[in-house]
Amino acid sequence: MSSSSGRAALRGLWCTTAAVAIVVASVPGPAARSLPAATDALQFIFTSDAHYGLKRAHFRGLTDVPADVVNQALVDAINRVPASVLPADGGLGAGYVVGGITFLAHGGDIANREERLDTGTIQPAAVSWAAFVRDYDHGLTLLDASGARTPLYAVPGNHDASNALGFHHPMEPATDATAMQALFERYMTKGSPDLAEPYRYQTGKVRYARDISGIHFVFLTIWPDSETRAWLETELTNVAASTPVVIVTHDQPDTEAKHFTNPNGTHDINSHDLFENLLSDQLADGPTVDTPPVREQAALEAFLGRHPNITAYFHGNSNWNQFYDWVGPHHSVALHTFRVDSPMKGALSAADETRLSFQVVTIDPTARLMTVRECLWNTEPVASTHPLAWGSSTTVALQPRP
Repeated sequence: MSSSSGRAALRGLWCTTAAVAIVVASVPGPAARSLPAATDALQFIFTSDAHYGLKRAHFRGLTDVPADVVNQALVDAINRVPASVLPADGGLGAGYVVGGITFLAHGGDIANREERLDTGTIQPAAVSWAAFVRDYDHGLTLLDASGARTPLYAVPGNHDASNALGFHHPMEPATDATAMQALFERYMTKGSPDLAEPYRYQTGKVRYARDISGIHFVFLTIWPDSETRAWLETELTNVAASTPVVIVTHDQPDTEAKHFTNPNGTHDINSHDLFENLLSDQLADGPTVDTPPVREQAALEAFLGRHPNITAYFHGNSNWNQFYDWVGPHHSVALHTFRVDSPMKGALSAADETRLSFQVVTIDPTARLMTVRECLWNTEPVASTHPLAWGSSTTVALQPRP
């Protein structure tokens, strides 16, 4: 259930860049105000679909700009968020300096799929992963409210997974599991040495959780398929029914048919059927990737109905800024859902770089309220300072659904 200030932005409306963006001010020195009870505030930044290996057609007066350059500019913008002032939009912390960032979440497609294209071959996943580590691990200077370094929580996207598993179009190399294995080892094995056997996608799915200020965040590979929902069932046995649960993953709730396992023949990845075999379930709705995965979405809807404390869902994959309630094919749930832009493949920002954005999220854990704001980071591409600006925003309740 959303607040009055955010209700109009929900219920499926597309929320893109506001007609007049609010320019972000930075307040230096002791005059800067902090968010009330900053030690209790939970704030995170969400971005997705870095797509290292791709090039943007245009960016800041240049053409054919590598993802390294664009993502470095994005990271620079993210580093300026803590000194920025939240807009007077009626949301949590409105008019106050952002301050500490509890964590940064990345929704996957870190490496672009390493396909052989007419224009050349996309770089191997190993090269893309190294660039991501350089920019997001070492380039971020964010701190949390206590002054500690802000952690980065990332999930794989379908491109990362296909690089490890293989694809129906030629890739070079044929497989490269670097990004998937690195994510698995970082978040699943808690810093232990390399896996005892070569990485295998089927047994190397990234699924982990973090309890932060009374909110249970779960980070999932691609989409909550039946195998992942079984993991979640076990995970949630130790979570109180009154505790809000927030999902961070790559695909939207109404995920794509092509990501499911091939229901035909030997269920393999092939250039005829075009299934990618990234999800554990064979597509039950039909034999082609053009079939809407309604049964699979209904299974997720039923799962959410049994777990009304799963109240929010953040995703990338098809990228623009959107705040909406996903209701499922049977319209039995209302899951607060937040789609984020991509620096490289935004549905709107790919053609109009002034619409490039990420999301800044502020949560009041006591009141169980969450404000999500669109932060526009390239509204003046030719300006030397590239000022941040605020676009649309919404405030929702994180209380379990009735």
